[in-house]
Amino acid sequence: MNGESPKPVTWETFAAGLWRENPVFVMLLGMCPVLAVTNSAVNALAMGLATTFVLVASGLLVSLLRAAIPKQVRIATYIVIIATFVTIVDYTIQAISLDLYNALGAFIQLIVVNCIILGRAEAYASRNRPLPAVVNALGMGVGFTFALLCLGGVRELLGAGSLFGVALFGDRFEPWVVMLLPPGGFLVLGGWLLLFAWLRRRRGQAVSVEGGTCHTIR
Repeated sequence: MNGESPKPVTWETFAAGLWRENPVFVMLLGMCPVLAVTNSAVNALAMGLATTFVLVASGLLVSLLRAAIPKQVRIATYIVIIATFVTIVDYTIQAISLDLYNALGAFIQLIVVNCIILGRAEAYASRNRPLPAVVNALGMGVGFTFALLCLGGVRELLGAGSLFGVALFGDRFEPWVVMLLPPGGFLVLGGWLLLFAWLRRRRGQAVSVEGGTCHTIR
């Protein structure tokens, strides 16, 4: 279509969002829901799955319609497509659990303006065929969900002594209430960013050492 060559679907197509282009720990995108709804693992998982669904569904539709969408209105069209799937998610969560819906609050509707989704639509889905677009969007969604669970799990564990609502430390545990408040979100996010930066640095050093060894052998 338009002379484009099919882009092969590889493991890297999916895994990019898990590590190298993780939307939270690498690109620092979607910080509002990351900090606001991760006071429990359940909320984090629900927001991650909702965002993943919108990512995959909108990426598929944008890819299918990429040749039919005029360049002059592409951003507006992407927003309409994303908003349609966000509305589906909004009513679905409301029908499944009002408590969860109230806990997530306005951040469900704010998925429409999540820069991860619009960025994937513009930078990837609009330039690739449906299969790679879906696989890439799924990888991004899984990476985003993983990041939310990393924050939500730690905050709930330290702030309430539980994980997914299951008490783990007994009655003698003294919860760190600050972890359930906004400052706790910043503290935990900073800790995870520090850890991932250290891991990337170690990986880069390992690659450099291997490259130097191979060069010496030659």
